[in-house]
Amino acid sequence: TCTRNLLIMIKNLTYQLIHFYEVFISFFSVAFILIYISLSLLSYYAILKHLRYQKFISEDILTRSNHLLGVSIVAPAFNEGVNIVYNVKSLLSLTYPKFEIIIVNDGSTDDTLSKLITEFELVKIDFYYQEKIVTKTVRGHYKSTNPIYSKLLVVDKENGKSKADASNAGINSSKYPLFICTDVDCILKRDTILKLAKPFMENETKVIATGAGIRISNSCEIKDGFLHKVHFPKDWYPRFQELEYVRSFLFGRMAWSQINGLLLVSGGLGMFDKEIAIKVGGYWHKSLGEDMELITRMRKYMHENKQKFLIKYIPESLCWTEVPGSREVLIRQRTRWARGLAQTLFLHRKMFFKPKYGGTAFLILPYFFIFEFLVPIIEFIGIVLLIAGIITGSLNTEHLIIMSAFVYLFYLLITLVSIMIDDLLYKSYANYKELMVLIFMAIIEPFVYHPLNVYASLKGYWFFFRQTEQKWGVMVRKGYATTQKLTP
Repeated sequence: TCTRNLLIMIKNLTYQLIHFYEVFISFFSVAFILIYISLSLLSYYAILKHLRYQKFISEDILTRSNHLLGVSIVAPAFNEGVNIVYNVKSLLSLTYPKFEIIIVNDGSTDDTLSKLITEFELVKIDFYYQEKIVTKTVRGHYKSTNPIYSKLLVVDKENGKSKADASNAGINSSKYPLFICTDVDCILKRDTILKLAKPFMENETKVIATGAGIRISNSCEIKDGFLHKVHFPKDWYPRFQELEYVRSFLFGRMAWSQINGLLLVSGGLGMFDKEIAIKVGGYWHKSLGEDMELITRMRKYMHENKQKFLIKYIPESLCWTEVPGSREVLIRQRTRWARGLAQTLFLHRKMFFKPKYGGTAFLILPYFFIFEFLVPIIEFIGIVLLIAGIITGSLNTEHLIIMSAFVYLFYLLITLVSIMIDDLLYKSYANYKELMVLIFMAIIEPFVYHPLNVYASLKGYWFFFRQTEQKWGVMVRKGYATTQKLTP
């Protein structure tokens, strides 16, 4: 009798929990969908505005202007000996009247530095180095004796165990008021610098950062250090990531840019106002999401000093980078991202709902907490209750089917619209076959790929709350299909 009563109590409790979750998830899903519709409309408007605006501002006029802002490209390199020469020549081939390339050798244990010295005829120089941002010891600066490579500066430093520390050393060594932070393996379009610098020179309100679309270079063909032909990735995991990039860069970030709500400029490609970046202390070397954390601090600084500012996003693909091709590396990357999100929100928790921080406090941070941080936790609770409902027979199957179908179809609609807009605007794929494969991946993504992201996010949160040490790890790169050797 006692056992039967206990089972009845468990069943009733499970039923009540499931009922509460059903009501909660219904309201949550409706709110999520309304927000996504709003973001979609904002994104569509912002893209049209960008396309119209391009016709009125000539980029040729900007490049000939006496007020053209100089740009320093900072690219950390750790054990990149296999491709470092090729990658540096690619960066040197960018078109912009006033820029420099700063390669930061972050204590590489391979032949990265020796290859740079040999290929680019580098010699160690006396360099006036001001450590405005504290970093690991800088061992020296190198410049080329060949005028062809006059734009190149190589910084050699002790390993700081993070990209942030290496980036800060590059910022300290830079001479121009704007800097681009990128990865040394990224492939940039020739006019990337101008596209990113343009908002800094056009807007009366101070622009503190700009970002642009990043695409996946896995399986792409490279010619003379630039993309010759874009191909849809051949491997499964990069294909799923292609979908993510299209959705997040084209829809989410463009919409947030329209209302000046960007909280993230990708670490793969972002341009920043150096003065503001230095005043807030540069990248935080302990952060596992240093790109998001820096933007949050920059926004905080501007609010506290009552200065109007903008963070702009360019709806064009300006950078291609190789993404994880295996499940192990992908989960490690997403675990780090999730931990970085939790870390940033916790570090800046005192900004929430404080009037002096404006929209950052009342809209942006709450959105990231509710619809980015909490979603994996909510999904996990749903899975637990689903299993408990099946075991106890308390599951409302009809409600489950209706809500699941509703959310899935909405997700699919948003994804297909993103693919359609991307293809119409930028013709990113070689043929319709690749486009159809991408659509097929969108159909199966929630069942195959999304659970991995949920698992990685929960793992990242677990590491954060337990303060478990997590290293960045190494992603073994497969490289690109090269159609022609790079020429100086």
